[in-house]
Amino acid sequence: MRIAVVAESFLPHMNGVTHSLLQVIAHLRRRGDDVSIIAPASSWLDDEAPPALEGFPVHRLPSIPLRGYPNVRVAAGTVARVRRLLADFAPDVVHVASPFILGWRAVQAAHQLGIPSVSVYQTEIPAYAARYGLPWLEQLLWQRVENIHDLSTLTLAPSSFALEQLHGRGIRRVHLWRRGVDTTRFTPGKYDAAWRASVAPHGERIIGYVGRLAAEKQVEDLAVLADIPNTRLVVVGSGPLKQALQARLPGACFTGFQTGEQLARTMASLDLFVHPGESETFCQTIQEAHASGVPVVAVGRGGPLDLVVPSRTGWTYTPGRLDELRSRVLDLVGDDTKRRAFGRAACEAVQGRTWPVLCEQLTGYYAKAAEIKRRSLNVQAHD
Repeated sequence: MRIAVVAESFLPHMNGVTHSLLQVIAHLRRRGDDVSIIAPASSWLDDEAPPALEGFPVHRLPSIPLRGYPNVRVAAGTVARVRRLLADFAPDVVHVASPFILGWRAVQAAHQLGIPSVSVYQTEIPAYAARYGLPWLEQLLWQRVENIHDLSTLTLAPSSFALEQLHGRGIRRVHLWRRGVDTTRFTPGKYDAAWRASVAPHGERIIGYVGRLAAEKQVEDLAVLADIPNTRLVVVGSGPLKQALQARLPGACFTGFQTGEQLARTMASLDLFVHPGESETFCQTIQEAHASGVPVVAVGRGGPLDLVVPSRTGWTYTPGRLDELRSRVLDLVGDDTKRRAFGRAACEAVQGRTWPVLCEQLTGYYAKAAEIKRRSLNVQAHD
């Protein structure tokens, strides 16, 4: 197949969208497909980003930094420019990753060209409005989301919560497509005793968080865990709130951004993983913790509802109930036998959720979108 991939964010900025796209693009290369990538430039002059990935060309559109979060770039340009890029490549399908601004242009361009589009709903952007002090924007942002997915040939949602959320907004042709996890990289065998000793020299239980340090992640909620005896909080990641969070959590260890083997060793060396963000459509780091044999305590909203099995692989807590968060953490850090049993069950639960399996499912959705578009065009021709 010929697949145009349109990314709302991309390298060198690493996040959940970029991570999943790297896995998909590598899989398409192994299959022998032909891919063209359209993404925002990493700077106005785009002197940092590679011109190709896995041998596929990356077409960069001029971009501007998002106010308050300069690492996130917003692509400039018009629907006509995206349409020209698509027309030149003539793809069988357009994969639109976490569409909102550039993705909206891509969906319109694909529709105008009669090319099927598969839009991957990955970020609950409307929920960010209140977190960034703009609650009045939420309904307008939802209108944009509805417009994008109504015009898309097919929409893929990463969790049961996201699927029901989109159905509740009246969006049709939505299917479930979860995320894979690298169970070779993330494994209990990456446990690093030396790293643990450097972080918790007195044998403290290590409570970890991995992710962006941004408002929507609600990392400040972890302050309710700061005074639990015989524990050490470790925060892995970077973002605009790093300094504010360091002031709020003075006893925590902030490691900065980690990836690859370094992240795998850190994850496997935690005793407990916590995630307080209420806007997660999936939450890949929960799967990575589980693959590492680490139980999870996460807020009971969004993607974590599919990933955390209460009383088996971890605990969930009611959104906003930080007393529940604390009590769930206390339950596991205070009981080594239970925590280890949860960790073993967590590791077993994610076996089989590999990226090759999920990517093959994705190519099936590409074929389904192409068939839907063919039928639609045939109906229009007969009318």
